[in-house]
Amino acid sequence: MESQSPFLWHEDDGVGHLVLNRGRSDAPAAEACKVFGEVVAQAARADVGAILVSSTGKQFSAGGDIHLFASRVDDLDRLVAGVLDVMHPAIHTLATLPLPVISAVHAPIGGAGIAFALCADIVLASPTMKLRGGYSAIGLSPDLGASYYLVRRVGSERAKNILMTNRVLSAEQCLQWGLVDELHPQECLLATARSLARQLAHGATQSLGAIKRLCDAAHGHELRVHLDLEREALLHCARSADAREGVQAFVQKRPARFVDTRID
Repeated sequence: MESQSPFLWHEDDGVGHLVLNRGRSDAPAAEACKVFGEVVAQAARADVGAILVSSTGKQFSAGGDIHLFASRVDDLDRLVAGVLDVMHPAIHTLATLPLPVISAVHAPIGGAGIAFALCADIVLASPTMKLRGGYSAIGLSPDLGASYYLVRRVGSERAKNILMTNRVLSAEQCLQWGLVDELHPQECLLATARSLARQLAHGATQSLGAIKRLCDAAHGHELRVHLDLEREALLHCARSADAREGVQAFVQKRPARFVDTRID
């Protein structure tokens, strides 16, 4: 992708980097949505073991362009439908890829930016980040899974509090509530996130993919069903080259060298 694109993609040392290029805030909504869909499709095809989501600019992401909404207020539903028809399938693909997704949140998030940040499996942030719902302040409801990820991380009561009141949560409050997993000084946040992404990218991809699917599905199943899913996943992993390598490396007291492709 060119540097002026609203979303950038590149690969390095087994890690796919998806960058929200906030310097291109003037990109038309249709163009931005199209590019996001293309970048996520590229991520889904890429031979990488982890994805790192980050952003440029003074905000990680504040969501949609409210000035555009104002210019289309008479057919706002039509505008929104066009955006969601592209963005919802793309964000679903990104969030459900069978590999670790990490986000590095260096600055404030709001609106759909909440989904961009919290759809990751592991969320790292700097002390300068803040979170604000923002939707109800302009008479709209959440999109891109923002309400879904808030509920999964903090429960429905706190999610409603965040989205209804539009209160601003500091980075420390986000950490206390579990909205983010770790805080790191802004000057080393991205380096820390890259290091973690590389570590996971070179890990046992069959194992990591299975862990992600099992944990994401846990709330939707009773125990008996989930135990069957765990059995299926474990047998799949047990047949993998990564399992043979991991067990042998443990016994031989050496670092494992995982080589399997990611889980289907």
